[in-house]
Order: sequence, then C-alpha cells, then structure tokens
Amino acid sequence: MIHNNKNVQDTHATKTIVQNIAGQVQMKEVMADKTPSRYALKSMMAGFLLSIVTVFMLAIKTQFASTHIDGLINLMGAISFSLGLVLVVLTHSELLTSNFMYLTVGWYYKVISMKKVTWIFIFCFIGNIVGGFILFFLLKFSHVMTPEMTNSLTTLVHKKTVESTWLSILIKGIFCNFFINIGIFISLQFKEGLAKAFFIACGVIVFVFMGYEHVVFNAGLYAGMIFFNIEALSWLDVLKNIVFAFIGNYIGGGICVGLVYAYLNGKRDSLTE
Repeated sequence: MIHNNKNVQDTHATKTIVQNIAGQVQMKEVMADKTPSRYALKSMMAGFLLSIVTVFMLAIKTQFASTHIDGLINLMGAISFSLGLVLVVLTHSELLTSNFMYLTVGWYYKVISMKKVTWIFIFCFIGNIVGGFILFFLLKFSHVMTPEMTNSLTTLVHKKTVESTWLSILIKGIFCNFFINIGIFISLQFKEGLAKAFFIACGVIVFVFMGYEHVVFNAGLYAGMIFFNIEALSWLDVLKNIVFAFIGNYIGGGICVGLVYAYLNGKRDSLTE
C-alpha cells in the first residue's frame, strides 16, 4: 500500500477561488462605504445592461414568432439574454444575484459583517432597479418597443405574477440563482475572457430557457410594464414575486453555492489564522 500523505488542506480544491472572492468582498465594502456614488453607478449599470438585453430578447422572440417553433425561439431568447450577465460580470458591474454568492462567502470567512451584507444587498438592489427604470424611460421616447413586444412583455409578466404561486416562485428562484452562480464560480477558475463568458452564459441560458425566477430580471420587466402597460400590473402579485424570488435567489446563490463552497474550502477562521 502506498502511504497516504495528504492532509485536509489538500481537499480544498478551489481554495484560491474563495479567497479571491473574499478579497473582492472587501473591495465591495470599501466602495459602498467610501464612494457610495461609484457603487450606486455600478449597480445601476448592471440593471441597465440586464434591461437592455431583455428588450433584445423580446425583439428576437416576437420577430421569430411567425416560425411557430416555440422551443427554438425560447432557446434563441435564452442565448440572447445570456449576453446580459456576461456584460455585467466582465464590466465589473454590481448585480444583486451574484452578490448573494460573493457576500455570503465573505461573511463565512468573517471579512464582512451580516449587517453590512444586508446593507449592500439593499443598496445594490435599489441601484439595479433604478438602472432598469432609466432604460425603459429612455425607450419610451423611441420606437424600439413595438406593440408585439409589449404584448409579449405583458404575457410574460402575467405568467410570473398572477399565474404563479409563492412556492413555485421560491423554488424557481432557487434553481435560477444556483445555475447562475455555479456558472460564475466556474468562470473564476479561468483567466481568458472567452472561457469566462462561456461558463457565465451557460448558467443564464438554463435559467431563461426553463423559465426560472431572477429577481433583478423580473424587476426590470415590471419597470417596463410601468412605462408601457401599467394598467395590466397586479401590484400585490408583483410584490409576491419580488419577495419570494429574492428569497429563492439568495438560497440558490448565497447558500447552495456561496456557503457550500466556502465551507468546502476551509474553516471560518482560516483567512485570519
């Protein structure tokens, strides 16, 4: 028998990744504390990028609707929307759902307090929503949103709010951010931009094609409805969707990815020892 000279530290296969995440969390905290206007702008940019790609996805779905190949149209829409998260990550914009993973890793390794984590979540989410509002406000004065796109938006929002139960939204929210953050976590193992983009896109394609619930994406949809078809909004159902998609996204990204991989790569005090 060959002697096994491995130790527990050798099992921490992605330790450098979570250490890098913890370092980035410290930078996020400094930015939010010392230059909140810069942090707000980066979070607004994330919401703006996701919303503008949402419009791109709606355009693709409506313009190819005459083919009546629903599966292919949905796949094309999912692929087009994946560009949004790629742009957000590679421009270092601040997106709530990826911060669920990052800040939970930081909390686990005691580089940030839970009070500060909660504050950054709220700050980031508000910025994401404002970014979506700015995009659709600008579109109101253009002819980009066709009647067909508005109808497609209304149908999608009705399905996510009125037709969905809180439990369905919660579970879909878990699945959504699990896939997104697994993709981001894997992308952190690569330095090449193309490899990063590929794995980030994979997680997004799954969530969009399967119709899972992403709280920032959904907030952007509601911003669009406010400007283009506010009468069709059921505000109580919108609140239901936002609350349970938020909780589900945190469970999927923060706990099932962030906390799990933080635990698999060391003890809570390992970065301070």
